[in-house]
Amino acid sequence: MFVETHSLTKRYRRIAALDACSLGVGAGEVYGLLGPNGAGKTTLLRLLLGYLQPTSGRATIGGLDCQRESVAARRLVSYLPGEARLYRGMRGRDVLRFFAEVRPGGDFRQALQFAERLDLELTRRVAFMSTGMRQKLAFAATMSSDSPLVILDEPTSNLDPSVRATVSEMIAEAKVAGRTVIFSSHVLSEVEEVCDRVAILRDGRCVHTQVISELRRKHRLSASLTGAIPTVPDELVDSVRVSSGSEGELVIEADELSPLLQWLATLPITEIKAEPIGLRAVYDQYHANTDTTA
Repeated sequence: MFVETHSLTKRYRRIAALDACSLGVGAGEVYGLLGPNGAGKTTLLRLLLGYLQPTSGRATIGGLDCQRESVAARRLVSYLPGEARLYRGMRGRDVLRFFAEVRPGGDFRQALQFAERLDLELTRRVAFMSTGMRQKLAFAATMSSDSPLVILDEPTSNLDPSVRATVSEMIAEAKVAGRTVIFSSHVLSEVEEVCDRVAILRDGRCVHTQVISELRRKHRLSASLTGAIPTVPDELVDSVRVSSGSEGELVIEADELSPLLQWLATLPITEIKAEPIGLRAVYDQYHANTDTTA
């Protein structure tokens, strides 16, 4: 694993901002972090970067200890914080040039290409940019480095849907180039679109890790039928869950759709609707009362 945490914990007296968090992120993987405010996402990222010292546990990036070798570990990372601060007196083009020149591996030409794709006006001073424009500028500066690990904390906040789509494209391109991306967001749809795996955090704990490719194979079916709810065949018991819906319909959740079809063909079904379960259903198991952008 390129990034690893082992029982990583950060406490402030009796409050655990992060509690015994263990996870691993493979090289070239896009790894999502989900959870409401206060779940521990930003604390985890700051511990990885060495900005905070853990109460206990450890973390590594590329085999380098994030506490004892924090400077060397940070050389492997491009980081976009949730509230990026840019030099207000500088013009957009000068901001990109500064960040390209301040670190090895910076690429000013690539930063300009990213800015063009994000429809940035680079002659304007940062002080006169909108919040969304500053966010795009910070994102372009972050992505233009050739660092093997990119950490993005809420990169699409304050961006409109069309720009969010461009951001998702650029993250996918980083993965194709072999870069590892850790992506924290409140937007379930974009996390599901770009991530290979997702960790769901609650109260500082990692309560679930979901492989997105496995999630895409799961479906929920709603069927209208005559007669009683049928008994699930023995060969499907471990992969199918059957219940009654709010309007009396048969509701079936299946880990795989194809083995289910032959059984469904034998039932007296008059109408059926199938849809992917999606990340929302998994997220709601742990944060049912949390309002998260779809």
